[in-house]
Order: sequence, then C-alpha cells, then structure tokens
Amino acid sequence: MTTYVLVPGLWLGAWVWQGVASALRASGHTACPVTLTGLADRSHLASPELTLDTHIDDIANLIAYEDLRDVVLVGHSGGSAAVTGAADRVADRIGRVVYLEGGPVPDGVAPIDMMAREFVEARLKDEWRYPFLSWDDMEASGSSLDGLGPAERELMASRATDHPLGTISGPLRLTGAFDALPKTLISCSFPLDQVRGLIAQGHPFFAPLAGPEWELRELPTGHWPMLSRPADTAALLAEITPGT
Repeated sequence: MTTYVLVPGLWLGAWVWQGVASALRASGHTACPVTLTGLADRSHLASPELTLDTHIDDIANLIAYEDLRDVVLVGHSGGSAAVTGAADRVADRIGRVVYLEGGPVPDGVAPIDMMAREFVEARLKDEWRYPFLSWDDMEASGSSLDGLGPAERELMASRATDHPLGTISGPLRLTGAFDALPKTLISCSFPLDQVRGLIAQGHPFFAPLAGPEWELRELPTGHWPMLSRPADTAALLAEITPGT
C-alpha cells in the first residue's frame, strides 16, 4: 500500500481532496490531505508575512514529523511550487512527485510568473490577498471548468479563501535533490498528444517534462478533477506508485 500526500492549489484546503482521500483509504492506502498555512481551516493564520517557504515547510514538516517514507507527493495546479520545494527538501522520503494539472516551477522562478503576474496583480483584493476568481476569470486564465456542475461550483465558491500573495510571489530555491526524483504529470484539460507536441517544440513550460524521470498520464476533465471526477482521480493515483 502507498502513502499519498495531497496538496491543493490556490484558494483551497484539504477539504477539496475528501472524495479522493476516502477512495484511496477504502483501497487500503494512506492519504494525507494538506491545508497550507493561511487557507481554509488555517485561514486564521493568513498574513502578508507568509512566503513560499511557509508552504514548503507545511509539507516537508508533515512528511518528517509523521515519519512518512516512499511518499507519492501530489500537487494540484498552484500547489506545484510548494510541492517541488518540499520534494527537494526531503527528497530521501519521496518516492514520486505527481503534478495534477500543474508542473514543476524552475529554480529561481516565482510561481506568480508561471501564472501571468499581470493577471494576478490586476485582481488583488489589497496588497497581499488574491481572492477567488469569478468563473469568467477562471476561464480567462486558462482553467477549464469542464465537469463542474452547480453543486461543485457552489462548494468551491463557499469554501475558497483568499490566497496569501507572498506564498506565490517569491522565487523558488532548490538544491538539486529534486532533479532525479521520479515524476508524473496528470493532464486533464490538455490532451496528452498536445502535451507531447509542446514538449517536442521546446515550450518553456513543457520542455522539462522530456526527461527519463517523467511519465505522462491523462484524465480527461476540467482543471479540478478531484471535484469533477474524484473516484477516477483516486483510481488513477492508486496506479501511480513510488519508484521508477
């Protein structure tokens, strides 16, 4: 059986993984959904002083203090940078890194610059809070809403919290320990043929996925598969094991 640590994307908390975590546990796996500092049930800790390192610490400390090993570390979308940083920091405990509708942020790059800094800054609530977007803005940012019905949209909108800007605006710093770890991309809103084409073209966001440490998977749906197809997301994750 495998241990999965599940990290949400922007505005979300551990709650978004409930359906996936329940299905993984029912199959005998260990599932550890994470709420990052300043969000959801930890929103009372939100402040302008939070940084990307805060979220990296959240993940790395959970893995270390729970003495988790051979972890399949899963990051959704905007959680990708913190997942990459945590995997780099506790690489000896990581069996595989999985990017669900996301991808690795390079050393020295701020996550906000992978999202389009101008788009984010134009929508800030104040100097440090990035509010949950309207559905129109979600689509404008390239986030597919496929599979999200009225119930799923209401759930997201009612539980989403402002995202602390400092956790995405500073550069990621890596030691190189992350590089050799086995990695998986799960693409939902981009067909794999399109992903492979972008890799072959050397697109800067996709070119790093060409290495031998990568495997590519797909689960056709929108940008939030843990809500639109939770059982299928869990089943696919259950096929992804530590190691090569």
